Amino acid sequence: MNVENFYKQFCTESFDERGVLSSYESIYPESFNFAYDVVDKIAEMEPDRRAMVWCNVAGEERVFTFSDMMRYSNKVANYFVDKGVKKGDMVMLILKRHYQFWFAVLALHKIGAVGVPGTNLLMTKDYEYRFDAAGVKHIVCTSEGEVTARVEEACTKYTGLVNKFVVKGARDGWLDFDSDLEGYADTFTRMPTAAEDPMLLYFTSGTTGMPKMVFHDHSYPLAHIITAKYWHNVDPNGLHLTVSETGWMKSMWGKLYGQWLIGTAVFVYDFDKFVPGDLLAVISKHKVTSFCAPPTIYRFFIKENTENFDFSSVKYATTAGEALNPEVYNRFMELTGLHLMEAFGQTETTVLTLNLVGTTPKPGSMGKPSPLYNVDLVDEDGQSVPPGEVGEIVIRVPAGKKQNGLFGGYFKDPELTKTVWYDGMYHTGDTAWKDEDGFFWYVGRTDDIIKSSGYRIGPFEIESVLMEHPAVLECAVTGAPDPDRGTVVKATVVLTQSYSPGDALKKELQDYVKKQTAPYKYPRILEFVPELPKTISGKIKRADIRKG
Repeated sequence: MNVENFYKQFCTESFDERGVLSSYESIYPESFNFAYDVVDKIAEMEPDRRAMVWCNVAGEERVFTFSDMMRYSNKVANYFVDKGVKKGDMVMLILKRHYQFWFAVLALHKIGAVGVPGTNLLMTKDYEYRFDAAGVKHIVCTSEGEVTARVEEACTKYTGLVNKFVVKGARDGWLDFDSDLEGYADTFTRMPTAAEDPMLLYFTSGTTGMPKMVFHDHSYPLAHIITAKYWHNVDPNGLHLTVSETGWMKSMWGKLYGQWLIGTAVFVYDFDKFVPGDLLAVISKHKVTSFCAPPTIYRFFIKENTENFDFSSVKYATTAGEALNPEVYNRFMELTGLHLMEAFGQTETTVLTLNLVGTTPKPGSMGKPSPLYNVDLVDEDGQSVPPGEVGEIVIRVPAGKKQNGLFGGYFKDPELTKTVWYDGMYHTGDTAWKDEDGFFWYVGRTDDIIKSSGYRIGPFEIESVLMEHPAVLECAVTGAPDPDRGTVVKATVVLTQSYSPGDALKKELQDYVKKQTAPYKYPRILEFVPELPKTISGKIKRADIRKG
């Protein structure tokens, strides 16, 4: 077996007459552990195979092989165990895009401790909530910014932290991760873990209520074979970049599991502020071969004009995280010749719908259901809806069967779990419709659907139209109460610098929507604001807009 075929021991797959993946099922032993059974095994097979290329805005660069990853994760595992980290302990990781994240998360896998990644944008109250809700015992975080200060402030109320590790600089009261590490052995005796033991816990960034805690077990990485091979289309000898900070689940989709199962090196650009030209420059310099980013990044690339950079190394481009406007798809293809292959998934899942390798996408569609899941669209009674009708996206799971890649429920909250897991289905809370060819088209969250005068109106279509107008920088479409219609469409708009709010512009935008889509969908209320309320992850807080 060579590294390029290594992943095949963990799945069964079949293909249709076009060579497109048609069925897939994960296979794994009861003791499966990604750190031991993938990273360490590849390190034994090809110790010098490149695993990661890392660079930062200061110009520093490092290349890590699979052998390096094995050795460093062993050193960290020894370090953590020596400091009292035990199997099952909750360990928070606030490490931005530092390469130490990969050392630490693999070490936690080896110990059987639970990684709790988070973004460096968290505030003191966020730490307080997360520490208490998950029962966090240890934290590893960056010295950069206000992170350590906020953690210390949170610890005036939360007293459960046993260890505070700091990366990239010493700090009083903290263990110096980088310097301490040098004193530990780079071999580590395998500790017993089970495939269904908890491995990761993520706090979701919902628009209402407190963040929910999503658990995934050690079998979870195997569901990302589809992510890397059949969506990202990674080259086993290439270099893949997914734009995501390690505090978000997207980093697990594109910066670790699937890519390394295929033997592909991941590219990590360690930055804080996104500068389109800088990112394009490092992509060109390091010859990135496959690339994934949310549509927002592509919009900035288009404005930057990729013709000024050598983008030729990138052979495949994918997108997820928010719905893709056809305008962005078409313009990016004009500039690069690349089709943006969209997909959809959640923190609770892996890729649910995607444009599979070997298929031709429809601009704006999030593709077809992944062969891993039994995805359906259902009405409020749980009945499948026909093509053309909007329904909630669900995953049907036979009773008693474990679905690889799908979370089992919300941590410590069985009542909340019951609101999404019932009638043999996991209810995503997202809605879509499918066309006659089976392509899914995103509509919105179930609580974002606008019902006006008997119509069901999804906000995304209207937002897409408004975003095409040169006056609109950002917008959010919601429902607003109306005495005659019950609910009417409201657009909350942030203008570009060259435009000023006024009644004339308001009418111009309303007329623009009327001409581009069904007239009943136009925003009867249009409000100009300096900025939109957003979650930490950048998602628009529609609930706050509705309250306003």
